[in-house]
Amino acid sequence: MSSTAAGWLQALALVGALALCYRPLGDYIARLLTTARHLRAERVLYRVVGVDGDADQRWPVYLRSVLAFSAVSILFLCGLIRLQSHLLLSLDVPQMPGHQAWNTAISFTTNTNWQSYSGESAMGHLVQMAGLAVQNFVSAAVGIAVVAALIRGFTRNRTDRVGNFWVDLTRIVLRLLLPLSIVFALVLVANGVVQNFHGFHEVTTLTGGTQAIPGGPVASQEVIKELGTNGGGFYNANSAHPFENPNGFTNGLEIFLLLVVSFSLPRTFGRMVGDHRQGYAIVAVMGLFWVASAALVTFAESHHSGTALNAAGAAMEGKEQRFGVAASSLFAASTTLTSTGAVNSFHDSFTPFGGGLAIFNMMLGEIAPGGTGSGLYGMLILAIVAVFVAGLMVGRTPEYLGKKLGSREMKFASLYILTTPSIVLVGTGVAMALPGERAGMLNSGPHGFAEVLYAFTSAANNNGSAFAGITVNTGWYDTALGLAMVFGRFLPMVFVLALAGSLARQQPVPATPGTLPTHRPLFVGLLSGVVVIVVGLTYFPALALGPIAEGLH
Repeated sequence: MSSTAAGWLQALALVGALALCYRPLGDYIARLLTTARHLRAERVLYRVVGVDGDADQRWPVYLRSVLAFSAVSILFLCGLIRLQSHLLLSLDVPQMPGHQAWNTAISFTTNTNWQSYSGESAMGHLVQMAGLAVQNFVSAAVGIAVVAALIRGFTRNRTDRVGNFWVDLTRIVLRLLLPLSIVFALVLVANGVVQNFHGFHEVTTLTGGTQAIPGGPVASQEVIKELGTNGGGFYNANSAHPFENPNGFTNGLEIFLLLVVSFSLPRTFGRMVGDHRQGYAIVAVMGLFWVASAALVTFAESHHSGTALNAAGAAMEGKEQRFGVAASSLFAASTTLTSTGAVNSFHDSFTPFGGGLAIFNMMLGEIAPGGTGSGLYGMLILAIVAVFVAGLMVGRTPEYLGKKLGSREMKFASLYILTTPSIVLVGTGVAMALPGERAGMLNSGPHGFAEVLYAFTSAANNNGSAFAGITVNTGWYDTALGLAMVFGRFLPMVFVLALAGSLARQQPVPATPGTLPTHRPLFVGLLSGVVVIVVGLTYFPALALGPIAEGLH
C-alpha cells in the first residue's frame, strides 16, 4: 500500500473514531460541569485552598480567579526553572537565562508550549514533571473552564453567577484529563513509546558520533501534551522522534488525542443549552474546516512545481519519512487547527502554499476544533457575529439561543476578534522594522517574512509550533513572544467572561417566526462564511507578503 493511500485510510479511521467519541465524551464533560456532587478528593482540595465548592462566582470574581491562578503559575514555574540547577533531578543542566525562563514559564502557563530550547538538554526531570507537565494539565483545564462559564451565560437567566472556577478546574483535571492521560499513556507504552526515568539512550548525532540523552517519562508527557493540546515534547524533534512517535499507529493515535476533546465539546455545548442540534451545527463548521485544511495541505505538498520536487514525486524535504506526505500533512493541518504545536514534520520545509495554509489555520483563531475550550469559545464568538450579521440583513434585533445581542454584547465580541490580529500584526511589523531581529531570519525575502509571521501567529494564538529557521532565543524575541502569548491568552478570556456575565443577566426572549434558526445548514454556511471573511480581510495583506508571494514567485 502506498503512503498516500495509507494516509487517507488513517484520515477515514480518524473521522470514525472522533464520531464514535463525540456523544459519550461530550455528554460526560457536560455531566461533570453541571453535577452538584463533589468527589471526596475534590472536597479535600477545596478545604486545603479554602474554597466553598457550592458557591458560584460572579464573572469578575471568576475572571480574577483565572488571572490569579495563572499569575501564580507563571511565577512558580519561572522560579522553578531558574533554580533547577540547585534542585533534585536536575541532571546537571546549566541555568536557563532569565529571559528564556520567563518565556518558557509563560508559554506553558498559557497552554502554548512554545520552546526556544532543546527539552532534553535544558530541562531536568523535576522541572519536566513538577512544572511543565503540571501546566499541561491545568492550563488546558483553564480553557475548558472559561468556555463552561460562557455556556452558563446562555443557560442562566437574571443572575450574575457563571460558576465556580476552582470547582471547574478541579473537576476537569481529576475527572477528565488525568483519567484519559493514564489510559492512553499505557496504550502508547504498549506500542513502543519510551517510558523510563533515569535511563540514558545512545543516539547518533548529525556528526556521526553519539551522545547520551536523558530518557525521561516520555509516554506520559506525550499523552499530556496531546490531550492538553500542547506542543512541546521531551525531545526537540517532538512527534517526529521515534521515542515519542514510533510507528503509524501511534501517529494516528496522537492526532486523535489532540482532536478528541475539542471535537467533543460542541456536544457538551448542545447538552448544556438543551438543544443538541446547536452542537451539531457548531461541530459541522469545525469539521468542514478541518477536512478542507487537511485536503488542501495534502494537495499542496503532493502537487507542486520544481524539478527536484517532481523527481521525488512529492515535497519530501522535512517530512516524516516513515509516514509519507499524506500522514504528515494530516498531522500538520490538525496541529495548527488546534492550540497544540506538536509536529511530526518540519513546517518550514513545506511548500509555500502548504506552509501558508498552516499559518492560515492558526489565523482562523484555531477554531476547527481549536484548543481545549478556547476553540469552542472562539467559535461561539464568531457564531454571535454571524447572528448579528444576519440580523442586520433582515432589520431585526439579533438573538442567539434566546439571548438578545445588543451593543454591549457585540462590543465584547468585536474586541475579542480584534485582539489576536492586533498582537500578530504589530509584533511582526516591529520585528521586521528592527535590523537586529531581521538578522535572526535564516531566509530572506517572502520566506523569511513568513518565518517571523508564523512565530507571532503561533505565539498569539497559543499554538506553540514554529516554522523554525529563525533565531528566537534572544532577549528581544523571548520577551516579545512572551508578551504575545500572555495577551493572546488572557485578553480574549476577559472579553469571553464579560460576555458570559452580560448574557447571564438577561431574561430569555421567546423564539418567533422571525428568529434565525441556528441549527440548520443555512446557518452552518453563514458561520463558515463569516469565519473566512473575518480572517481573510484581516490577514490577507500579511499572507500576500509571505507565503502567497513565495508561492507565486
